[in-house]
Amino acid sequence: MVLLSLAASHHDLDLSVLERLSADAHAVGREVVSGLAPVSGAVVLATCNRFELYLDVDDSADPEAVDVAAAAATEVVAERSGFPAQRVSEVLTAASGTAVAEHLFSVASGLESMVVGEREIAGQVRRALTSARRDGTTTSGLEGLFQAASRTSRTVGSHTGLGAAGRSVVGVALDLVEPVLPDWSAVRCLLIGTGSYAGASLAAVKARGCTDITVFSASGRAGQFAADRGVDAAVSDLAGALAGIDLVVACSGAAGSLLDADAVRRGSSGPLAVVDLALQHDVDPEVGTLPGVTLVGLGTVAEHAPEGTSATVAQARRIVADEVHTFESELRTRDWDPPVVAERRRVMAELAVVSAGLSPRDARSLRRRVRTALHKPTVRARTAARAGDTASYAAGLAELAAIDVPSLVSGAGAGAAVLG
Repeated sequence: MVLLSLAASHHDLDLSVLERLSADAHAVGREVVSGLAPVSGAVVLATCNRFELYLDVDDSADPEAVDVAAAAATEVVAERSGFPAQRVSEVLTAASGTAVAEHLFSVASGLESMVVGEREIAGQVRRALTSARRDGTTTSGLEGLFQAASRTSRTVGSHTGLGAAGRSVVGVALDLVEPVLPDWSAVRCLLIGTGSYAGASLAAVKARGCTDITVFSASGRAGQFAADRGVDAAVSDLAGALAGIDLVVACSGAAGSLLDADAVRRGSSGPLAVVDLALQHDVDPEVGTLPGVTLVGLGTVAEHAPEGTSATVAQARRIVADEVHTFESELRTRDWDPPVVAERRRVMAELAVVSAGLSPRDARSLRRRVRTALHKPTVRARTAARAGDTASYAAGLAELAAIDVPSLVSGAGAGAAVLG
C-alpha cells in the first residue's frame, strides 16, 4: 500500500480554478476507485480554498502503480472539471509516502488555510472521511491517515491556541464589512444556506451580538435549520427576504449564483453588506457594483487574512512533525509485522506438536524456553520497524526464523545455542 495525494490550493491557484476542480468532487472519488485497478480507496477534500484527492494505491504487483494511478486520476478530474488533462496535471501537486501525512496534518491543523489557524478545516477533514465512508471509497489506510490528521489538529489546537481567537474565513469577512454596518445588536442578517458551513457562519454572526437572523434556502430546508437554532426562516423568495436586511451571509454552495443584482435592486432599500463564502459564488459579482452595496468574497478575504505569529506557527509545525513521525512509525509497524507474526505462529505450532509427546513437566519447561527464545528477536524486529531500521529488522526476523523447537527439547544447552 502507498498513500498518494494530488492537491491544489489557494496558495498557487486562482479561486475560479479551484471552483472548477471542485465542481463534482464526490463523483471523482467514486469514479477513481471504480475505474482504476491499482486504486483501492479515495477521499476527496474540497473546500473553499483547496481541492485535494487522497488515494490508497496497491503497488505490490507493479512498481509503477503510483504513477499510473496519478495519471489516471488526473484524467478523471480533467473530465469532471472540463480542464484539459495537461492543465490539471500542472495544477495538482502529487505527493506520496511521508509527504502525504505531512501535508494533510498541516492542512487539518489550519496551517495551510487562507486564514492561518482557522478551525473550520478540522470539521471539513472529518466530513471528507465521512463522505468517503458513505460512498464506500475509504480503506483502513485512509481511515488511519485521516483519523491521525484529526488527532493532530486537536493537539495543535490545545497546545498552541492557534485557533482560540476565533480565526476563520467568516470571521475575517465579518471584520471587513463591520465598518459599514450598524451596531451588531441592531443588525438584521439574512443567512443563505443550511449546510455545515452555514451553521459555523450563524454561530460567528451570533457571537458578534446579532440576534435578528433569517435563514433562506433554495432547497427548502430553512424551516428545520432555523427551528433547530432558534432563528427565523424566510417565507418569501430571496428578493422578498432582503427587505430591511443589513447583512447577507451566503454559503449555500449551490451550483450557480442565488443572489443576483436584480434581486438586490428589487428587495433591498438601503445600504447592504454582502459576504459570499461559497467557492462557486452564491452571489453574482455584479451585486458588488450596485450603489450602497459592499461585497466581500473569498478573494477579498485572502487578501486581508492575518497570519499567525511566527512562534506559534513554528510550535504548531513542530507538533505536526512529531505526529507525522508517530504515524509513520505505527504504519511501518503494521506493515512490517505480518512476517514477525507468521514466524511466531510457526514456532507456536511446532511447540504444540512437540509438547504433545512430552511429560507435563518437560512441556512446561519447553514452553518457557520457547517464550524466552521468541522474546528478544520479536522485540528487536518490532523496535526496528518503528524506527525504519531495515537491517535490524531483517536480523530480528532471521533470528525468529532460526528458532527450531525440537532442538530446544534436549535442554538448556540446546536452547542456549539457539538463543546465542
